Amino acid sequence: MLDTSQGEPTAPVPVAEAPVAEAPAPLGAPEARGCLFALSQPPLMIFLAVIGLLLLLAAVHDLYLL
Repeated sequence: MLDTSQGEPTAPVPVAEAPVAEAPAPLGAPEARGCLFALSQPPLMIFLAVIGLLLLLAAVHDLYLL
């Protein structure tokens, strides 16, 4: 539960300083990748293009043929 008491404020927790230079990752370790990396994969882009095309065809059909 959330503590909503109006008691004495506590001292902030000290934050450790970041190192100046980080050591490089070992050669065998996988590189951290963000969400946009997944969008650059060809199978996913082909799938999204097909779904987009189907939605576009359905919209055109509804607008002009019905």
